Amino acid sequence: MLRLTIVSPEGVVEKTETARITLPGEVSSFTLLTDHAPLVAGLTAGEVAYELPDGSERRIAIRRGFVRVCRNEVELCAETQGTEAQEKKETNRR
Repeated sequence: MLRLTIVSPEGVVEKTETARITLPGEVSSFTLLTDHAPLVAGLTAGEVAYELPDGSERRIAIRRGFVRVCRNEVELCAETQGTEAQEKKETNRR
């Protein structure tokens, strides 16, 4: 399993474990799996998608950022645009 931490300028967005994470890389999107080689990569506007321990999938829109991978630790620092859950909450308030 990968230990994922997502941080934005507002603080920690998510801290969870996942079997895979798909990221919007500067050249193209890519997927990280358990035991991925160490990596540092820039990210562009797009969607970060990952599976939660209960099997559901979460998606977070980002503007830009970077990711660091080392020994199954994935640290993602990005300007986020919100999660599906946050967007639904905001829609329901209107």
